[in-house]
Amino acid sequence: MASLSFSSSVSSSTPFLRPSAFFLKPRSISRLPLVRAKIREIFMPALSSTMTEGKIVSWVKSEGDVLSKGEAVVVVESDKADMDVETFYDGILAAIVVNDGETAPVGAPIGLLAETEDEIAEAKAKAAAQSSSAPSATAPKVEESAPVATKVEAPAPAVAAAPATPGKVVATPYAKKLAKQRKVDINKLVGTGQFGRITPEDVEKAAGITPAPKANVVAPAAPAASAATSAASPAKATTSFPEIPGSNVVPFTTMQAAVSKNMVESLSVPTFRVGYPISTDALDALYEKVKPKGVTMTALLAKAAAMALVQHPVVNATCKDGKSFTYNSSINIAVAVAINGGLITPVLQDADKLDLYLLSQKWKELVEKARAKQLQPQEYSSGTFTLSNLGMFGVDRFDAILPPGQGAIMAVGASKPTVVADKDGFFSVKNKMLVNVTADHRVIYGADLAAFLQTFSKIIENPESLTM
Repeated sequence: MASLSFSSSVSSSTPFLRPSAFFLKPRSISRLPLVRAKIREIFMPALSSTMTEGKIVSWVKSEGDVLSKGEAVVVVESDKADMDVETFYDGILAAIVVNDGETAPVGAPIGLLAETEDEIAEAKAKAAAQSSSAPSATAPKVEESAPVATKVEAPAPAVAAAPATPGKVVATPYAKKLAKQRKVDINKLVGTGQFGRITPEDVEKAAGITPAPKANVVAPAAPAASAATSAASPAKATTSFPEIPGSNVVPFTTMQAAVSKNMVESLSVPTFRVGYPISTDALDALYEKVKPKGVTMTALLAKAAAMALVQHPVVNATCKDGKSFTYNSSINIAVAVAINGGLITPVLQDADKLDLYLLSQKWKELVEKARAKQLQPQEYSSGTFTLSNLGMFGVDRFDAILPPGQGAIMAVGASKPTVVADKDGFFSVKNKMLVNVTADHRVIYGADLAAFLQTFSKIIENPESLTM
C-alpha cells in the first residue's frame, strides 16, 4: 500500500527569553535546552493536489500504542487512493480525534501524539475539547436570535390599534373576498395589518379558522434576514425533483465526489469534437501476434497515440488559466479505468519513450494498483492526454468529457466489419473503428486535431512502427 509521512505541529509554547539574556550573554543561548513538544497534533494530510478532505479508512494503531518514526499509523482514503500515513516522530498515540469511517478537512487534527505517558491524560482532555468545540460555538447564536424576535413582534399591538379613516373599511382584496365566502361582517373587524388594514388572517380568525403557521414570520437580525429572503425566493440554482416512493439515497464516496467535481469543472472549458474512422485489420493482426507476450490493446492504442502526439505537440498542450498555454515536455497517456465505486485514470508516463512490451508491463502494474486503490498521486494526476476505450463492450462510438488540466481526450469505439468501396468502385469488407476526440478549443483548433487524427490513423493502419 502506498505511504506518506505527515508533519505535526508543536502544541506547547516556547519559553520567553528575556532581552538581557539574549544581548548580554549570547554564548549562553547555544547551551539552552532544546524546546521539545510534549503533545503533537496529527493532521489530515493532503494526498493529492485536488484533495480537500480525507476519510479515515482505519487506524493501524490504537490509543496507547507506542510509535516509532516512519511507522504507519492510519490509512486515509483520498479522492483516488487509499494510503498509509507514517509518523515523523517517536511517541505514544494518546488520542484519536477522527474515528474510522469519518472525514476531516485537509490540515484538521485527526489524532494526538504524546511523548510520554504523563501527557496522555492532557492529550485526551484536549481531544475531548476539540470534539465539543464545534457544537458549543453554534449554541450562543441560537440564543442571540431570541431577543431580536421579541423586539420585532412587540410593536404589533400598537399597529393594530392605529385608527382607520371613519366610515371606511381598509382591507386587502383577498380579505374582502374571503369575508364574503366565510360570511363574516368585515365592518366589525379590527385589522392587524399596516395602518389597521384587515388581512386574510383577521378574517380567518373571526371565522374560527386557525391560520396555518407561516415560515419566516418573525424577522431575524440583519445578516440572517438576507439569508431568509434568499431562501424564500424561488430556487434557481437547484432543481427539486419529486421523490419516488421506495427510493434509497446513497451519498457519494470520496472518489465519486472527486469525479463529480472534475466533471463540473470541465463544463467551463470550450470544447469541440472530431470523429475519424480507422481501418484496424493490420492492428488486429499485430495484436494476435503480440497478445501471447502480454501486450494489451490498451498498450497498443496508448503507444500509437503517444507517437502521434510527438508529431503534433499542440494536442498535448495544456491551458489552465485561460491566458496562456503550456507545451508539456512529457507525453503522459492517462487511460480511464472503471473500478468499484468510481473511475480513475492511471498514467503511462513518457509513453512515447517506452517500448511496447515495457509499456504493457507498466500498464498491468498500474491497473493492479488502481484496483487495490494504491496508486501514488503522480500515477493518476500527471496525464497530459487521456484515452478512454469502450470498444471491448461493443460500443460503436461515444463522446468523452475533457478532464480538467488537459488539452484532449480520445474516445475509442469497437472495431467492426464495415462495407467500404475503393477508388475503383469495388466493394470489400474491412474492420473499422471510430475514434472521437474532445479538445480544448482555446488551444487546439480543428485543423490541428484533423492532422493529429490523420497521423494516428496512419500508425494504426501501418502498425509495424509500434514494435520498434
